[in-house]
Amino acid sequence: MGRRAYSIVVTNRTPRLEIEYCTQCRWLLRAAWLAQELLTTFPRDLGEVALVPGVGGVFEIRLDGEILWNRKPDGFPDLPQLKRLVRDRVAPGRDLGHSDPKPSA
Repeated sequence: MGRRAYSIVVTNRTPRLEIEYCTQCRWLLRAAWLAQELLTTFPRDLGEVALVPGVGGVFEIRLDGEILWNRKPDGFPDLPQLKRLVRDRVAPGRDLGHSDPKPSA
């Protein structure tokens, strides 16, 4: 039986959001849930969301290499807070509905 040739196309999709999570702590589900929520909120604004396995209690969220959130000093992010951080960089001015704080009257 002959070998099948595969072609691989590598594209640079930006902005690239990475969620590095600790495999020892079993934080994959938390990372995957955040990725799903961000992709649902920013379907055309994010070029890629990557889940990056790590160790040592890491839970870090980076956008194009810039650290947006680090669990070690800050704890885990609240989803609305994380959405605002991402929005401010990839879609400034977009209304996030209930994830945006309402101005005081």
